[in-house]
Amino acid sequence: MYEMKPEYFIGIELIDEEHKQLFAYANEAYELLHEEFTPDKYDNISDILGKLREYTKKHFADEEAYMESIQYKRLFTQKVQHQQFIDKLDELDLEHLGEVQGQDEQIAEILKFLTDWLVNHILHVDGLIGK
Repeated sequence: MYEMKPEYFIGIELIDEEHKQLFAYANEAYELLHEEFTPDKYDNISDILGKLREYTKKHFADEEAYMESIQYKRLFTQKVQHQQFIDKLDELDLEHLGEVQGQDEQIAEILKFLTDWLVNHILHVDGLIGK
């Protein structure tokens, strides 16, 4: 299961709360991956990808606004990484469209991308904002 561990908190309440929600979406994908009684997960995958896209846009806007307010020197790098995340979500969504087979593999790919990105980004990039 996926949850926001103490080492992922950066000390900025709004950002930490939004990171919690992103981990909740990862957990939702994890639960869907292990759901034995749902033979067709296509709509669930679409739903998770849609929620991720909308929420990350909000989160990235909030995070970037905060960084602007403190005149954070690495804002441009953050914006580039945020756009790369959204581009990858778009890529995953395109791969998903019309693909009825391999749904568990799709979920596993989404989950791996999301958790790898979240952990690395929070620990190595966002963590610098709180310092």
